[in-house]
Amino acid sequence: MDPNKEKVKGAAEELKGKFKRGVGDAIDNEQMEAEGEAERLKGRARQEAAKSAERARGAGEELKGGFKRAVGDVVDDPQLQAEGEAERLKGEARKKANQ
Repeated sequence: MDPNKEKVKGAAEELKGKFKRGVGDAIDNEQMEAEGEAERLKGRARQEAAKSAERARGAGEELKGGFKRAVGDVVDDPQLQAEGEAERLKGEARKKANQ
């Protein structure tokens, strides 16, 4: 599952639901309005699930990077320290981008 594709699909589904809900409201069709709202909520949930997966992935990267950096400190390896810090920052950025 590609999280970016899931976010796009969710956004499209949410937009489609909003449109359908609006049409249902305009023509006074309660069933269409309810179906549209259900689609909108389903699309929103799909986007949130993709964001949650990316936040978890970012947390893992952050943890792994912090550990790698700490090992670099212990063995006095500046390259390992730098790689660990870079990975930690990458994870932090992934989490922030998916809030």
